[in-house]
Amino acid sequence: PLMVQKIFATIRAIAATGVTTLLIEQNARLALEMCDRGYVMESGEITLHDMGSALLTNPQVRRAYLGE
Repeated sequence: PLMVQKIFATIRAIAATGVTTLLIEQNARLALEMCDRGYVMESGEITLHDMGSALLTNPQVRRAYLGE
Protein backbone atom coordinates (compact mmCIF):
# COMPACT_ATOMS: atom_id res chain seq x y z
CA PRO A 1 0.00 0.00 0.00
CA LEU A 2 2.80 2.46 0.76
CA MET A 3 4.43 1.94 -2.63
CA VAL A 4 1.06 2.32 -4.40
CA GLN A 5 0.55 5.65 -2.62
CA LYS A 6 3.99 6.83 -3.71
CA ILE A 7 3.44 5.79 -7.31
CA PHE A 8 0.06 7.51 -7.54
CA ALA A 9 1.46 10.64 -5.89
CA THR A 10 4.14 10.73 -8.58
CA ILE A 11 1.55 10.26 -11.33
CA ARG A 12 -0.56 13.10 -9.86
CA ALA A 13 2.51 15.35 -9.76
CA ILE A 14 3.29 14.61 -13.41
CA ALA A 15 -0.34 15.26 -14.41
CA ALA A 16 -0.31 18.57 -12.50
CA THR A 17 2.42 19.81 -14.84
CA GLY A 18 0.10 19.31 -17.81
CA VAL A 19 1.73 16.15 -19.15
CA THR A 20 -0.72 13.61 -20.53
CA THR A 21 -0.16 10.07 -19.31
CA LEU A 22 -1.60 6.71 -20.23
CA LEU A 23 -2.11 4.56 -17.16
CA ILE A 24 -3.01 0.89 -17.35
CA GLU A 25 -3.85 -0.08 -13.80
CA GLN A 26 -5.48 -2.97 -11.96
CA ASN A 27 -6.60 -0.76 -9.09
CA ALA A 28 -9.64 0.54 -10.99
CA ARG A 29 -11.04 2.65 -8.16
CA LEU A 30 -7.82 4.55 -7.53
CA ALA A 31 -7.15 5.03 -11.25
CA LEU A 32 -10.68 6.31 -11.95
CA GLU A 33 -10.56 8.66 -8.96
CA MET A 34 -7.57 10.47 -10.43
CA CYS A 35 -8.15 10.33 -14.18
CA ASP A 36 -9.89 12.78 -16.46
CA ARG A 37 -11.02 10.09 -18.91
CA GLY A 38 -11.27 6.34 -18.50
CA TYR A 39 -11.63 3.42 -20.85
CA VAL A 40 -12.84 -0.09 -20.02
CA MET A 41 -11.54 -2.90 -22.20
CA GLU A 42 -12.91 -6.41 -22.41
CA SER A 43 -11.26 -9.03 -24.62
CA GLY A 44 -9.18 -6.35 -26.31
CA GLU A 45 -12.15 -4.12 -27.19
CA ILE A 46 -13.08 -0.79 -25.61
CA THR A 47 -16.55 -1.38 -24.20
CA LEU A 48 -16.99 1.81 -22.16
CA HIS A 49 -15.41 5.24 -22.11
CA ASP A 50 -16.33 8.33 -20.16
CA MET A 51 -15.04 10.77 -17.57
CA GLY A 52 -13.40 8.93 -14.66
CA SER A 53 -15.98 10.28 -12.23
CA ALA A 54 -18.83 8.99 -14.43
CA LEU A 55 -17.27 5.53 -14.69
CA LEU A 56 -16.97 5.42 -10.89
CA THR A 57 -20.74 5.74 -10.61
CA ASN A 58 -21.58 3.46 -13.55
CA PRO A 59 -23.43 0.39 -12.17
CA GLN A 60 -21.80 -1.93 -14.72
CA VAL A 61 -18.29 -0.74 -13.76
CA ARG A 62 -19.09 -0.88 -10.05
CA ARG A 63 -20.28 -4.48 -10.33
CA ALA A 64 -17.52 -5.78 -12.59
CA TYR A 65 -14.45 -3.84 -11.40
CA LEU A 66 -15.13 -2.23 -8.04
CA GLY A 67 -16.41 -5.24 -6.11
CA GLU A 68 -20.04 -4.25 -5.72
